[in-house]
Amino acid sequence: MPRGAAILLDRDGVVNDLVYYPEQGIADSPFTLKQFSLSRGVGRQLRRMQDLGYRLVVVSNQPGVAKKHFSERTLDLMSRKMNRLLAKEGVKLDGEYYCLHHPDAAVARLRVNCSCRKPKPGMLLKAADDLGLALDHSWMLGDGLTDVLAGKRAGCRTILLGSVNSLLVRKMKEMEAEPDFQARTLAEAVKIIEGAAARASR
Repeated sequence: MPRGAAILLDRDGVVNDLVYYPEQGIADSPFTLKQFSLSRGVGRQLRRMQDLGYRLVVVSNQPGVAKKHFSERTLDLMSRKMNRLLAKEGVKLDGEYYCLHHPDAAVARLRVNCSCRKPKPGMLLKAADDLGLALDHSWMLGDGLTDVLAGKRAGCRTILLGSVNSLLVRKMKEMEAEPDFQARTLAEAVKIIEGAAARASR
């Protein structure tokens, strides 16, 4: 495994479950500590990535702080809970990077046109600088086209998680956000990464 190779992970919908809010009719990030729960089997899959020699780094837009859905303190408590639950599965994250900004933020100081909010690659570039990551040997793994675009702009290989319909395929082409690979589940994504690692070691 090349030195500095990493798996850069979106958080909501990848590491933890999304929450359905019936009043708005949408699935979104958890807003409370109680709502935060790891996705089923995520610990085992992240451990497989870790065992391959990849470093694990979360890079996640968290505009809920800017929109006053939850506080920075709650985000910190969610992070601690996530790390505690992952540690029970033998997984240790190498880093976490969160963008709290939003162009329409209710919190004035977070109403910023920043370089860190995906699809911009700022968080990934900062992680690489802080942790000595080799982005050209790394993967960006997420469930949205913003993740794919951020990964492509940072020079990573990309995997889009989840089912893909014709509308999403059209959006991929319009936005030039076609991922290197698509996987319905995290387990499928790990198989893709394992296959690539095996080919590279031949």
